[in-house]
Amino acid sequence: MRDLKIINARIPDYEQDCIREAELLIRDGKIEKIRERGAITEETAETIDAKDQIVSAGFVDIHAHEDAPKGNFFTSECCLKMGVTTKIAGNCGDTFEDMPHFAERLKKSGSPTNYMIFLGQNTLREMVGANDRYAPSTPEQLEKMKEIVKNSLPYAPVGLSCGFEYAPGVTLEETLDLLTAFDKKDYIVSVHFRSDGPCAAASTEEVVELSKRSGYKVQMSHIGSCSAVGYMRDTLDVLDKARAEGVDIMSDCYPYHAFCTGIGTAVFDEESFSKWDYSDLMITAGPYKNQRCTKELFEKLRKEDPDMYVVAFVMNEEEIDMAYKQPYVMVGSDCGFVEQAGHPRGAGTFPRILGYYVRERKVMSLMDALKKMTLLPAQRVHLTHKGEVKEGYDADLVIFDENTIIDRATFEEPTLPPEGISYVLLNGEVAVRNNEIVNGRLGTYIPYAPAAKRG
Repeated sequence: MRDLKIINARIPDYEQDCIREAELLIRDGKIEKIRERGAITEETAETIDAKDQIVSAGFVDIHAHEDAPKGNFFTSECCLKMGVTTKIAGNCGDTFEDMPHFAERLKKSGSPTNYMIFLGQNTLREMVGANDRYAPSTPEQLEKMKEIVKNSLPYAPVGLSCGFEYAPGVTLEETLDLLTAFDKKDYIVSVHFRSDGPCAAASTEEVVELSKRSGYKVQMSHIGSCSAVGYMRDTLDVLDKARAEGVDIMSDCYPYHAFCTGIGTAVFDEESFSKWDYSDLMITAGPYKNQRCTKELFEKLRKEDPDMYVVAFVMNEEEIDMAYKQPYVMVGSDCGFVEQAGHPRGAGTFPRILGYYVRERKVMSLMDALKKMTLLPAQRVHLTHKGEVKEGYDADLVIFDENTIIDRATFEEPTLPPEGISYVLLNGEVAVRNNEIVNGRLGTYIPYAPAAKRG
């Protein structure tokens, strides 16, 4: 691994809350030196001229998914191109693969990004035969799930992820019992709410109660899809009150006014159409790709192709803005493609924040946005040497032009790469150059560790 020097850089300094000029020396995958421009004299180092672009820590996607990789990392490659260097996956109750096998495979052969993994409650239910999503698990099934959790702990999962909306039969008591299988090492519980819209505040209160009774900190998933349908203020009031009482609860949000999920899930049970219309749904793949649903087409696909992703245009952009203005709401992509089809958030989330939300609409400052994509999520999952451009930290970096960066992925073409990112580095090596993947196997599995002092 050759030394690498980055000149003419502008780096975010979170301690001083500013962007400052600097140059960097990278050695053995770490940031060894940060100096004033012209002060690093190593002549043998390969040089990247940042040309006054921002050199940020690689983006940490606090709410990620994958397309059941098992050798196929299409979603992860899209994430890498938009600057994501670490993905926190296994959310919404869904772990896409046996965790020990996945961890060992990544350690052996690498992946486009680094990974940390939640154990998915709904996947655990399926593994023990609790296949009725409308019924609680039996005591025998719950004991089997707890045994799987215990056997997975040596692989250091981030914690448990819950998908209450996808498995309405899961009770709070069942979840609390399952959490006793963890060993109280400061794990996180990631929770996809039970119901959105008019029930958003009550669903958030349940998440708060879960944290209070379990003693674990909670990451409430994609607050926009829960509440940006007229109920964001109610949800934020619940979170503000809980945080004031000392509950360690935070959230994440993707920067789009539409959600996406499988057409056969409980999300689209009959009662959901009291809140929206069939025509709000767009099909993402197959012979009906990019068409809006009718009742007849919806019922046909729900029966014949229940795993088909559909996009639901039911959210309000101004409420997404409201969420991002909260200091405890981070950026998460909720990404995941099925057969290279799905939602543009899987290829556009982070550039969209920097281009559309920061530069064009000024919903938040550049420093606030970067903090929500780097420092805050890194701190949340105890990545003590990621999330900042500092000496001694891992050289996971994104070099981008703040004046041109923008997402290109659309709902009709959701996998298009962004503009304005010139380099993505992972462990000190070039992974992406101008949207072309140079090395797509630099990432690995990162075990979760208890809280530790940063730096």
